[in-house]
Amino acid sequence: MSRTPRIALIVTSTRDSRWADVPTQWMLEQAKARTDMEIELVDLKDFDLPLFNEPASNMWMPSSDPAAVKWQEKLAEFDGFIFSVAEYNHSISGALKNALDQAYNEWVRKPMTAIAYGSMGGTRALEHLRHIAIELQMVPVRSAVHIGGADFFTVHPMAGGKPLSEIEANIAPAATAALDDLVWWANTTIAARDAEAAKAA
Repeated sequence: MSRTPRIALIVTSTRDSRWADVPTQWMLEQAKARTDMEIELVDLKDFDLPLFNEPASNMWMPSSDPAAVKWQEKLAEFDGFIFSVAEYNHSISGALKNALDQAYNEWVRKPMTAIAYGSMGGTRALEHLRHIAIELQMVPVRSAVHIGGADFFTVHPMAGGKPLSEIEANIAPAATAALDDLVWWANTTIAARDAEAAKAA
């Protein structure tokens, strides 16, 4: 039976002074305007994950830390993921890497995309994230949103500080493409996972 994909939009910066909420809320609005997905905002700040300290990934054995289990249970609700990605020193935040490591089974065979930002558009961070996603058996889609260069310095509070509406015309087509890709792959992987589960039943 077909169903509407459930997608998590994950805020991956946990700093008190983060700017992440601005691009995240904009991406949330783009997703909410569609009828082919259900979107939920998931904030890493709300999970207070410890540094990974399990004997092994939950691919091999159940996690013992209640915070990790809570995180895994939340991820299991979704059919795909959008990451809001800040670039820190050419890569993703430590909080995101830790959150990725705290689960395994819940990421598998689900698509992901991102809205990435930084002076270079978060390109290097998202490239690292895609490599990690492949190892976790996610499906990184081709399209993503990048806020960089003149656009980034127009809207970031340490530069121009203007509202995101100032650059919306530049990034909206990328958001449409990313969400189109995500929904296609979410529907495809849902069907494949359902068929596999039915065969095993």
